[in-house]
Amino acid sequence: MILRPAREEDIPHLPAIERSAGQAFRGTPQAWIADDAVTEADAYPSLIEAGLVWVAELEGAPRGFIQAGPAVDDLHVWELSVHADWQKRGLGAALVLDAVARGRSAGLSGSTLTTFRSIPWNAPFYARLGYRILEAPDNRLSSILAGEAARGLSDRCAMRLDFRDTA
Repeated sequence: MILRPAREEDIPHLPAIERSAGQAFRGTPQAWIADDAVTEADAYPSLIEAGLVWVAELEGAPRGFIQAGPAVDDLHVWELSVHADWQKRGLGAALVLDAVARGRSAGLSGSTLTTFRSIPWNAPFYARLGYRILEAPDNRLSSILAGEAARGLSDRCAMRLDFRDTA
């Protein structure tokens, strides 16, 4: 597996990876996500230019990606997607841990994200990587959660990994 910054030639793969990853929601209370819109390809050039998208490459092609960037003093993870055919092979964890290492190296104090509280490959997955659910999220995270609720996303929580708590 190669973890690297996304490149322009990766752009056609990213919406397909996100769409495929969404299929895991079929059979859950959030099944509608499997048919929901994904980030379109035209959104990626500026994100890639800013260094906010990294991919996990296997067999010569991106199989997963993470979109994360600075938010105040934290690294915020906006999206983590692994193609359904490549899930449960450690790509997601590798992408998150790589992003965390880059955030720590940049002098940030922690990493935040919002995710589903009770879906096994969401909050429990991040908890295994050291993130903790914030029962009283700050204004920035509360605002993100409110926006997600307005889009119909329920059972969401904010999580944070404090870099001072981990090596």
